Amino acid sequence: MAQDQKENIAGRRAFLKLGLGLPLIGVGLSLPLKLFAAAPLPPAKPRAPRLLMIDPGHGGRDPGAIGISGTEEKHVTLDVARHMADALSGRAGITAKLTRDEDVFLPLEERVKVGRDAHADFFLSVHADSAPNSAARGLSAYTLSEKASDDFSKALAEHENEADMMGGMDLPPADQDVTAILFDLTARRTRNTAQHAKANFVQAMGRGWHLLERPMRAANFVVLRAPDVPSMLVETGFLSNPHDEQILREPLQRQKIAQLMAKDIAAILDSPLFG
Repeated sequence: MAQDQKENIAGRRAFLKLGLGLPLIGVGLSLPLKLFAAAPLPPAKPRAPRLLMIDPGHGGRDPGAIGISGTEEKHVTLDVARHMADALSGRAGITAKLTRDEDVFLPLEERVKVGRDAHADFFLSVHADSAPNSAARGLSAYTLSEKASDDFSKALAEHENEADMMGGMDLPPADQDVTAILFDLTARRTRNTAQHAKANFVQAMGRGWHLLERPMRAANFVVLRAPDVPSMLVETGFLSNPHDEQILREPLQRQKIAQLMAKDIAAILDSPLFG
């Protein structure tokens, strides 16, 4: 090898050796490059636990739907909600709370306030209402919409929204201007999150529980009106249907659906949908 080539190679090697000991420009570190590359990344900041607010429908002087065999909706919803909370109690990263944990009447707007005041990540209202027709049976999920997705959902929402009047609280018809403002204030992100959660939830529940025909619906439920908390109402079944009532009056069946719902909601809360 020519002498001048040897000198060039030696020079490049000396320059490279010198460079490995220099600070990294723009980074402010004086570690050698090989040590910097091997340094461990700082631990990721732990994510705050997701708060699920479970709302057992009806209660107290408002029994909700009453089946042919005398099953009261308020007892079904509270039992399912309690089993859901129990199923989630040992799960890391998720906290479950109930809007009511006893047989008491709670106005619809108060339920919304409880979820908002707690800064819930998701609000789930649990029901087992009477359907517009007794043949309807199976689980269905509803998100907020000023215009109902169908007549079935509209009738269900109107019946459910009358719960306050049935419990002795006068809920005046919503003023159209106020309603328009309410929906304008409802965040697009909140609505979209609830709709995506509904789709994922129904798809998952369909693998282990009987679903209503067209189980994904929307209507103007008072209890879903929080503008900043993604909210969903679930009809676990309809007590107006003898088969659904027979299922929901059985403690083991209520526990089964509660555990399925808890599992699927937990998966949604753990998904990128909730950051």
